[in-house]
Amino acid sequence: MKQLTSSQLLLAFLAGFVFTTSQAQIDLFNGKNLDGWTAYGTERWYVEDGLLISESGPDAQYGYLATDDYYKDFELSLEFLQEADGNSGVFVRSTVEGTKVSGWQVEVAPPGKHTGGVYESYGRGWLIKPDPSKESVLKEGEWNTLKIRMNGDTLTSWLNGVEMVSITDAKIGAGEGSIALQIHDGGGIRVKWRNIQLTVPE
Repeated sequence: MKQLTSSQLLLAFLAGFVFTTSQAQIDLFNGKNLDGWTAYGTERWYVEDGLLISESGPDAQYGYLATDDYYKDFELSLEFLQEADGNSGVFVRSTVEGTKVSGWQVEVAPPGKHTGGVYESYGRGWLIKPDPSKESVLKEGEWNTLKIRMNGDTLTSWLNGVEMVSITDAKIGAGEGSIALQIHDGGGIRVKWRNIQLTVPE
């Protein structure tokens, strides 16, 4: 019988550890109503044909729909379809007071506006943008899949299976809060969302 090297044994151990780590999967959106979420601001959030719809209201200001529960380390996967302007985002480890948000946004924006990048609202602004060559990964007028992984100090995003950015930042690591969807100000924005699924360690 062939003996494994120390490196092979270590890899086998790590693979087993990852495989046996207990994880829970959560459907954040039930396709029927907004149970588990709270809306902030006057912009519109509603369910239609099993989809979560976000659109600008009469005030054309910022709006947020945030989970009632806080999530620290997780992997979030969701699909979005941009209609009209499409300027939105997904906040992580965030809190909202009125329509002022504290936390980090993974950008969802029109073509060429850095979808998948990370922006710190009311703080340092853009922390990291995707390489310009990745701007074409966004499929305009079609469903897109966004994945966000939060692991300690590190935030990594993927769009349609392509890694967009990865950033390690102590301030992000210290953050606590909800997952929140955003409507940008300015009016004329409409975005559809579906399959909002979370994987968390148990």
